[in-house]
Amino acid sequence: MLSIADRPALEGQANERPARPGSQIKRTSGLHLPHAGLATAIRRLVFYAVLVALWELLARSGLWPSYLLPGPMDAFGALASGFRKDLYVEGMLVSLKNVAIGYGLSVGIGVSLGVLIGRHRLLEETIGSLVMGLQALPSVCWLPLAILWIGLNERAVIFVVLMGAVFSITLGVDAGVKNTPPLYVKAARNLGAHGLGLYWQVVLPAALPAILGGLKQGWSFAWRSLMAGELLFYSLSLGNLLQTGRDLNDVAMVMSVMALIVFIGVAVDRLAFAPLERRVRGRWGYDVNK
Repeated sequence: MLSIADRPALEGQANERPARPGSQIKRTSGLHLPHAGLATAIRRLVFYAVLVALWELLARSGLWPSYLLPGPMDAFGALASGFRKDLYVEGMLVSLKNVAIGYGLSVGIGVSLGVLIGRHRLLEETIGSLVMGLQALPSVCWLPLAILWIGLNERAVIFVVLMGAVFSITLGVDAGVKNTPPLYVKAARNLGAHGLGLYWQVVLPAALPAILGGLKQGWSFAWRSLMAGELLFYSLSLGNLLQTGRDLNDVAMVMSVMALIVFIGVAVDRLAFAPLERRVRGRWGYDVNK
């Protein structure tokens, strides 16, 4: 069965130059050194400790009253209280469900549309120009239209998430498809790959680094779009908890929810996208240490 995911197989074994002695060792050395990971963790810990200390000093300076700028302990206390009451747990579950549906739809639509635009000039000149223009439109601009079309409900929030992420994913896939080396496509056709097999076995693997970049950017847009939509729709979600904190004039609650939103966004990046990026970079022979 045809398998052309490996770059050397496409470029031909005859043209492959032998690796210099020690080159592989140089590229892979240091990937699993525990001291490097420990040093990185210590630097991050010190950095955030300094930020918290500066926050505490600023709160104690008296420039703003405590109800406008609470200290770190007040914000952490609000965070702990929210978890004890299960408000934050339920809010996270609702928000994650909405973003999972909206982002999942945007991935399916964006990848399909990006492949079509990247391989067909007519679609690039028509739909591609429209996608480029809509990408510049802030996702919050879709919210009034979603309310008018769908109503003020969770489906409107999911629609805003979809529209906020789909265009960046489409452009990322489009860029990856267009940057596929022609040599790979020609070699694949000579080996008998045509139609969907050509895209599945050659084009998409070659475009995977750019596709991952588009998916990562789409996730960040989807997460931000979700918060914008949930600020208006009443449900037990993180966005609505932000609105509740504002209505109660509880700045500590607002800060604690903001910290939770940032934590989830970073956690998804570190647990989902970062391992995939490392694997793809290693698969394509990029230096993952840089």
